[in-house]
Amino acid sequence: MIGEKKKCIGLIFGGYSNEHEVSISSAKTVFQAFNSKINKQRFEIKAFYIDKQGNWLNSNLSEKILIDEIKNNKVKKQGMSNRERLNFLEGIEFQNIDIWFPLLHGFNGEDGSIHGLLKFTKKPLVGCGILGSALGMDKILMKTIFSNLKIPQVNYIVFHNEDLDDKEVKKNIIIEIIRKLNFPVFVKPSNSGSSLGISKVTNKSELLLALKKAWEIDPRIVVEEGLDVREIECGIIGQSKLLTSEIGEVRYDSDWYDYNTKYNLNNKIIIPAEVDSKITQKIKEIAIQSCRALSIYGFARVDFFLEKSSNKILLNEINTIPGFTKNSMFPMLWGASGLNIEQLVAKLVDISLD
Repeated sequence: MIGEKKKCIGLIFGGYSNEHEVSISSAKTVFQAFNSKINKQRFEIKAFYIDKQGNWLNSNLSEKILIDEIKNNKVKKQGMSNRERLNFLEGIEFQNIDIWFPLLHGFNGEDGSIHGLLKFTKKPLVGCGILGSALGMDKILMKTIFSNLKIPQVNYIVFHNEDLDDKEVKKNIIIEIIRKLNFPVFVKPSNSGSSLGISKVTNKSELLLALKKAWEIDPRIVVEEGLDVREIECGIIGQSKLLTSEIGEVRYDSDWYDYNTKYNLNNKIIIPAEVDSKITQKIKEIAIQSCRALSIYGFARVDFFLEKSSNKILLNEINTIPGFTKNSMFPMLWGASGLNIEQLVAKLVDISLD
């Protein structure tokens, strides 16, 4: 409304995470959207960049990263390291923030860490809370809950904190995978995103390398049976009432949907996905059911597999802070559903204030 005080949005990005660069790209898109002509009437933005070592930078330097005046790897530290500070937020002007908008992909952000910190500011935030974030990030806990609810998933097994330096442990893990699953399989760290640390394995000889790759990111590992599937995704926004976007499909030329493929401009995005209306409706129902089961609200992207041979719907995972880059599916899904990126970020703020 005219004359109404602008809401100050605290945009947090970067982070001590293996998805640091993706977070910066997402934040640039959101920053531009909030600075559109219509949104500047309602909002002002304070940016907070967290570098790869976990240091928070002030708003002035953070904004310069978002507008490409300086590169994130060229930023000088603010005089002293975290270790020398009693309060690692000292010198960060966050008192005037009205709503937080964390865009920290991956661990130390999307896993609920930042949500727990921001809770002490007593200010609302865009996205879900600590519990939903933690469950959505942890593939093992997420899959366990979905299994108990009989939500269809691919066959999988998990390994908790096994010592892969122990020859007998490695041998037993490989035996169990071969006995319970059919090749190909996907070996994944329980906590990671953007397909980082994931390997597709087609035979026994490739298993050990894949397990070690995942183990370097997280000692808790998921191994899933690979099927011939279509990649289907659905956006969710809302608080007490969850709304679903159009569903979309990602088609790609590579062998599987790995990190490079996810950010490849040559992917073909089809929105709405070319599937039967009953399948579309069922996907949307499962998307809402699964988010409610994990206490996920605000916004999220729910990823599905659609088996090509049977059209069976299989829930893959939920991303509680999906990408907002120019190539990201989440803003595309909502764009096709009637909310452009400027309207979408404003809507997410309004939801956080509901």
